[in-house]
Amino acid sequence: MRLILASASPRRLDLLKRIGVTPDAVVPADIDETPRKGEIPPHYACRMAAEKAAAVQASEAGALILAADTVVAAGRRILPKAETEAEARQALGLLSGRRHRVHSAVTLIDASGTARHRLSTSVVAFKRFEETELDAYLTTGEWRGKAGGYAIQGHAEALVRFLSGSHSGVIGLPLYETRALLRAVGYSLG
Repeated sequence: MRLILASASPRRLDLLKRIGVTPDAVVPADIDETPRKGEIPPHYACRMAAEKAAAVQASEAGALILAADTVVAAGRRILPKAETEAEARQALGLLSGRRHRVHSAVTLIDASGTARHRLSTSVVAFKRFEETELDAYLTTGEWRGKAGGYAIQGHAEALVRFLSGSHSGVIGLPLYETRALLRAVGYSLG
């Protein structure tokens, strides 16, 4: 079965390799990722994964399409991907010393066009940041383009005091759920 990863994320590609999966192609989805008014974080993550998969499936009929979306949420608030240091500082300031949720949704569309969905929700808590710690993290640049302004697989991991759930889901692709979806359609795992 031909497998297409509907994502431009190098982290998702690396995570798939951990379970012995190498997609036949990587085709990033070009969709509007604007949250709808009043949309709550888990629903938004699921909608984004489903829309990414559907957008790629339109041009890759007959293939398995795997898409994912990860959302960092402070309460009902969806934190954007930080594009500037000021956005990262604001997001990390909000997350400092408190728990937040990371919703990582996965959609797999099989060769017949049937979509299957899974959602992983993890709880993460950072220590209360000292200004020098926050400044040091921001100088790494790891926050750029990351939901909530951090990459847990990098320097930020040393600032996490609590994690309940899927570490790979917080990185961007929950491997347990992804593996279950692939096995459900008979995809051979390495």
